[in-house]
Amino acid sequence: MRMIRPPLLPLLIVMLSAVLLFAQAARAGNTIPDVKIPCQKFMLGNGLTVLFHEDHKAPIVAVNIWYHVGSKNEKPGKSGFAHLFEHLMFNGSENFNDDYFQALERVGATDLNGTTNNDRTNYFQNVPVSAVDLALWMESDRMGHLLGALDQKRLDEQRGVVQNEKRQGENEPYGIVDELITKSTYPAGHPYSWTVIGSMEDLNAASLDDVKEWFRTYYGPANAVLVIAGDIDFETAKRKVERYFGDIPSGPPVAKHEVWVAKRTGTQRQTVQDRVPQARLYKVWNVPQIGSEDADYLNLVSDILASGKTSRLYKRLVYDDQIATNVAAYLDGREIGSQFIIEATAKPGDDLTKVERAVDEELARLLKQGPTSAELQRVKTEQLAQFIRGIERIGGFGGKSDILARNQVFLGNPQAYETTLKRIGEVTAAKLLTSARAWLSDGVYVLSVYPFPSFSTTNSDVNRKELPATGTAVKAKFPEMKKATLSNGMKIVLAERDAVPVVNFRLLVDAGYAADQFAAPGTANLAMAMLDEGTKSRTSLQISDELAMLGAQLGTGSNLDMSTVSFSSLKSNLDASLNIFADVILNPSFPEADFKRLQKQQLAGIQREKVTPVQMALRVFPGILYGKGHAYGNPLTGSGTEESVAKLTREDLVKFHKTWFKPNNATLVVVGAATMAELVPKLEKLFKEWKGGETPLKNISPVGQQSASSVYILDRPGSMQSIIFAGHVAPPRANPQEIAIESMNNILGGSFTSRVNMNLREDKHWSYGAGTFLWGARGERPFIAYAPVQTDKTKESMEEIGKELRGMLGEKPATAAELTKVQNSQTLELPGSWETMDAVARSISEIIQYGLPEDHFSAYPDKVRALTLADIG
Repeated sequence: MRMIRPPLLPLLIVMLSAVLLFAQAARAGNTIPDVKIPCQKFMLGNGLTVLFHEDHKAPIVAVNIWYHVGSKNEKPGKSGFAHLFEHLMFNGSENFNDDYFQALERVGATDLNGTTNNDRTNYFQNVPVSAVDLALWMESDRMGHLLGALDQKRLDEQRGVVQNEKRQGENEPYGIVDELITKSTYPAGHPYSWTVIGSMEDLNAASLDDVKEWFRTYYGPANAVLVIAGDIDFETAKRKVERYFGDIPSGPPVAKHEVWVAKRTGTQRQTVQDRVPQARLYKVWNVPQIGSEDADYLNLVSDILASGKTSRLYKRLVYDDQIATNVAAYLDGREIGSQFIIEATAKPGDDLTKVERAVDEELARLLKQGPTSAELQRVKTEQLAQFIRGIERIGGFGGKSDILARNQVFLGNPQAYETTLKRIGEVTAAKLLTSARAWLSDGVYVLSVYPFPSFSTTNSDVNRKELPATGTAVKAKFPEMKKATLSNGMKIVLAERDAVPVVNFRLLVDAGYAADQFAAPGTANLAMAMLDEGTKSRTSLQISDELAMLGAQLGTGSNLDMSTVSFSSLKSNLDASLNIFADVILNPSFPEADFKRLQKQQLAGIQREKVTPVQMALRVFPGILYGKGHAYGNPLTGSGTEESVAKLTREDLVKFHKTWFKPNNATLVVVGAATMAELVPKLEKLFKEWKGGETPLKNISPVGQQSASSVYILDRPGSMQSIIFAGHVAPPRANPQEIAIESMNNILGGSFTSRVNMNLREDKHWSYGAGTFLWGARGERPFIAYAPVQTDKTKESMEEIGKELRGMLGEKPATAAELTKVQNSQTLELPGSWETMDAVARSISEIIQYGLPEDHFSAYPDKVRALTLADIG
């Protein structure tokens, strides 16, 4: 798997489940469109199955290939082979013996990655239409011509990378849980009884002959499915596939695993301690495989239990009893058997047994009475709305090519989701109850994860030199931005998109974490979290329920400079949805009980940040860079400090809203299936009473560079890795040299093939991934070099990072080849950068937030191409 560059380091858990879609009205008056994915299918003579889907909304094509091999195909003593081999596939083939990422980045590929799970390994990328031949050539070359490029050096290199990936995952809070559940819920010898990443011992034992035999066995065309989706016609695609893949031998037949659910009986319990901030409960049942009727029904049951604020477990544990800070339930769907999982994190200070008792009571109530008709309607609408938004994309996780490949590989039919469609459309509460009772009444594995106890010492005046006396005991084309201004001064920016019947809104309020300069640290974060917890006319649960019934989504948050209210509505339900959107913006009531609950959750979040490696650094870094009194000097997480948040009152949040939420201090970005002529009358009606006014001026004045280097150490006992953060302030985003700075950063550490990552990951094998990045900010912003490394190489890694930083400015400046690479990457990837409405909204928001020229993205390709080495230096 390719390392996703920091600061986001997600642990990706792919949960395979059949796509849920139904074409009936979820409620009288709420029109639900019937959406399908047209697909053509053919097979080459060598057994390669090819799926084709045409989509001309953007000049890009998704190339997505699935090999029907995962960790379940491994044998005891050889765990981790499937995942290790996925890494090896990116390191070159016989006819292109170089890093695959570099070649694809040069032509502007996006959504580029490879992943492995229990049942399959996939490789995918979106490329410009002009690069389709290159992508197919490369995929076919590593399918048919890989073995000659595999050598011991390459195996050792990727073995080290994978082992660092394993260390990094286990170093995170709750990082041991996956292995505990895997080994405890399946019998010895079951194909799911070992983890995908494997054991250190098995990885060390992997030989070159072993991995070559793995390739010969599982990587033939007859064991693969190739999906071509995008701006290309069927005959052209078919001709190209036959040309590049047709001469590759089919490979040996691969036996298919039989279904093995491994249903359990009784209750098995396990209790462990870990370096975690809060106790967490896991309850796991082995249930039927994806594609089965029971799996589809249990997927709905999981949403009834824990999807949204009105779901049974969330409302009971988080909202009413307030004994948990979060709860989740989901179906981890797999090919020969799935798992139904409930997770609940106890509020600090609360007993995990209380949490488990509440979970058991709610589950028992569901198993006795079944779901209500309203619950069933809600989860169906939510599933459909999620599906509609997902198929806007042709590639990546959950895009159309991914859906088609999944259904073909696991269910033998790319449109098998239509079977599920009919099944879900006709399901009754009684059917859900029957499945739930059959699988969730018995056979549960219960894992309780507790924090290690916290110990401390006291100051002592004991004289240890003598015994005490005895005494008495005691390029793309950026979408056109249309503008309007409401009568109250609120600016509207619209980009029309009609690929799917959805309209997305993003209200930008010029506040953000920087506004905490005029309040206590953490105020903006808590105020925005409270915004949808109730209005003058709706409770929090009513808001959540109405949104679910309408298929709408609402989100709030902040970054350094802006506070944001995001909203997504189905076009058919726009008027009713907008009423809720406006109500949340204009009339938040900040209920005292909900304030107390979210205040406790924010305090619990701060505790988690203080033991999570990356967030530990993000908390202290701003104070070092900016000092006291600067608007950017508080933790970059926005959560504030335990002391400041504990002192906040409801009135502080009311004041925040009153101070910053003014129409003349806000811009509404709209992207989707709507016109300005449609929107303005609706918005005028909803926001006409919103009055403008003055707002405080945030201090984001320049602070300049520090005069000398300094080293700060954050101690985290028991860590298996060190996290290195190094940096200083960089110019604001809106500066004349911004494109040159961005390109310099991409050469230095801003991409997978950058200098820092290739040094520490590919050359030294000390890190799973390292790099540099520029934090978004209107004023001077943090430039950060980042590297999680094995602990015994901390000093050496710091030296290597320093060498790379100094080298860019001195003895090792950017080369012409590096400049050409980033110029190609930064310009050619643009067509895929704005495929989704959310991506377009983000880019428009950047123009507004950072004060960029309106033609920034339109002029971007030419300005990148015009860069010289002198500009980079």
